Amino acid sequence: MAGISIHVYDVSRGVPAAGLRVEVRGPDGALLIDGRTAAPGTLDAPTPATGTYEAVFLIGAWYRGQGVAVPSPAFLETVPYRFGVADLGQHYHLPLKMTPWGFSLFRGGA
Repeated sequence: MAGISIHVYDVSRGVPAAGLRVEVRGPDGALLIDGRTAAPGTLDAPTPATGTYEAVFLIGAWYRGQGVAVPSPAFLETVPYRFGVADLGQHYHLPLKMTPWGFSLFRGGA
């Protein structure tokens, strides 16, 4: 299954980041997705062309919406992630593990 899948998990509280707003832009800068993660913290996006994509995770607003005491602006208000898609036949899984103070992003194997 080709395309992009995103899975976001709040490791500080041990919960999936359901309802987190994510924007995904394609190589031409066009907005492909402006959506929210589902209950398990997942979101899928197409890959219509090879090139550099960008996913932006709006985590500051999400933490405030969850009742977590973060300032405005939060230490990590938004987290941009630029990544390359070289083969449209491959699946690009992007796990984000986050806290209000740090994050880990990588290409997963799902």
